[in-house]
Amino acid sequence: MIIRKLQLVTILLVFLVICNSLQARVIRVYVMRTEPYMEGRIFGDAGSYVKIRGQIYGEVDPYDPHNSMIQDIQLAPRNKDGNVEYISDYIIIHPADMSKSNGLLFLSLPNRGNAFDPDSLLLCRGYIYAWCAWQGDVLRGNDRLLMRVPYAGMNGEEISGIHRTEYQVGTATRTLNLGSGLFTGNSHHSYETVNHDNSDFTLTKRVLEQDERIPVPNSDWAFSDCTYRRFPGAPDEKKISLKDEFQPGFIYELIYEAKNPLVLGLGFAAIRDFASFIRYETKDTADFPNPLLADKGIANPVKAAVMQGVSQCSNFSRTFLFLGFNQDEKDRQVFDGVNAHVGVRRIALNIRFARPGGVGMQHEDHLFPGNDPPFTWSVETDPVSGIRGGILEKCLETGTCPKIMQTLSSTEYWQSRASLTTTDSYGTRDLDIPDNVRIYLFSGTQHSPADAADQASGFRTNPNSFVPYHRALLVALEKWVLDDIEPPPGAYPTIASGTLVPPEREKSGWPDIPGIPYNGRVNELPLLDYGPRYDNRNVSGILTQEPPAAKTDQFYRTLVPAVDRDGNEIAGIRSIDIRVPVGTYTGWALRREGYGRGDLSSLNGMFIPFRINREGRKISKDPRPSFYERYGKEERYMKAVRQAAEDLLREGFLLPEDVNAEIARAIRNIP
Repeated sequence: MIIRKLQLVTILLVFLVICNSLQARVIRVYVMRTEPYMEGRIFGDAGSYVKIRGQIYGEVDPYDPHNSMIQDIQLAPRNKDGNVEYISDYIIIHPADMSKSNGLLFLSLPNRGNAFDPDSLLLCRGYIYAWCAWQGDVLRGNDRLLMRVPYAGMNGEEISGIHRTEYQVGTATRTLNLGSGLFTGNSHHSYETVNHDNSDFTLTKRVLEQDERIPVPNSDWAFSDCTYRRFPGAPDEKKISLKDEFQPGFIYELIYEAKNPLVLGLGFAAIRDFASFIRYETKDTADFPNPLLADKGIANPVKAAVMQGVSQCSNFSRTFLFLGFNQDEKDRQVFDGVNAHVGVRRIALNIRFARPGGVGMQHEDHLFPGNDPPFTWSVETDPVSGIRGGILEKCLETGTCPKIMQTLSSTEYWQSRASLTTTDSYGTRDLDIPDNVRIYLFSGTQHSPADAADQASGFRTNPNSFVPYHRALLVALEKWVLDDIEPPPGAYPTIASGTLVPPEREKSGWPDIPGIPYNGRVNELPLLDYGPRYDNRNVSGILTQEPPAAKTDQFYRTLVPAVDRDGNEIAGIRSIDIRVPVGTYTGWALRREGYGRGDLSSLNGMFIPFRINREGRKISKDPRPSFYERYGKEERYMKAVRQAAEDLLREGFLLPEDVNAEIARAIRNIP
């Protein structure tokens, strides 16, 4: 068995050496495992599916204009052909009988290496689902999809530079990985320190982002591991330990000199080249077939390709388009459609010492890059920075623009300044949206719908689910791409309609609900200066000023969705829960004392139920009509629910397959 494994490794190395790579491309697609998906379960007319897991081996010419914008690509080690190599894990799930496929390659970007489960309804429609690793700083574990990228170096020497990271913990912790963030945990690569001597570096703490930084004495922290030893512990160039432990309720900021940056921008090339290969090619350079082709002689079954990015992967998709990666090395269009879901920033991937997992929120990773102009899909001039540009400018130049659906939760307006994608920088006028872009707000939703207790805010989170409505839009995107059938008109708040407003209470319409704090706080940010070697426009380059300073006194004006007398949003796709409410659903919540009071509570919203009857409402002084005041009898509520479902079906925001389930779920809301 060991000999066979060694032979296999030898064969793979031979392939990497002998393949003539005159241009950047996937040179080898290795199938590691093929098995029936979900033990052969049948998915409608598409039948059973097959699951393939493997790796792609790619090469990138660092001087090709299609790749030269990748940060530090010229400083990466090269093979005998002068190309830079990478390896990415992938998964493909396709109908066992490919004649039952609808021909749509649906590439779902892994989020921090995690592949989201496929939607069973889309499988019933014959989708070819795929995932490919793009984030080269994700570590092994929990079956994550990994990408292997090289380090950048200069003339055989290590590269070092300033690096800033932040830590927030839920429980007292003595030792953290240097790469530990609130959203990255211990699952991401740490850039090691150049020196265990911390005398030239700084660790500070503060409660709120805007608070003054309090220095932690250098004698009280160390680059070390105190897991099994008392402080200062065992020296460790990838860990940090604090004598009195990292405590909840603080933002800790470390600024140090790191070494050995990863060439993470190769992640854009990996997605481009993998999707292009699966879509257009029948075999790799070693004559091994495209994994979709059981028989080398048959034609490629892919008719079109769609990329879906969720959360940080949505930020990836916007940056992918902006940097021009939707055109492959043969100048072909890679993706025909894109769903940018619950993410409106760009991603800090193409930066030396990049931290793509940083979220750039109000309280968490606030000063991380990625919140840079241009924000808009169309090409506009930003008066704050003087930058002119738009997410689609490169694909407009090359004729490779996909059809785009941007789908949003309410949280993106409060935490990610979603309004700047549809308004000017000062929030004074609406912008024209390109014909190939549709924007939809799922009214009254949080970033990831959930029904749980939020420790930071002390309130119940928001369970209002956008899943069935998002599914309907994905099917609409499929039809738009494959059959050129127009999707439903965009549904999002605008200045002109009075549904996109300043966040102050007197402008937003927020009702005075007893016990619910409201301060109108949103995640505002000026244009930041990271030093002369950072390129704001392209979210690329080298950070030399940490923490960054404001380049200007002007702030971008962030607007939020207006609400009705119940506190529910007026514009967007109003789900059954919003059209026939049993409470107030928000995309925001405020932190309580001990957790950064007054700041936004991460990506969480709130569900604030109505009082059951008039007596309870009067006692609590709640201005919102109670359940029975508004519906009288349960039968009236159920009738209204059914009518709302029928309306959503007619409008194209709900699929026939989901109508009965959504009605049944809403009826369970009766108090």
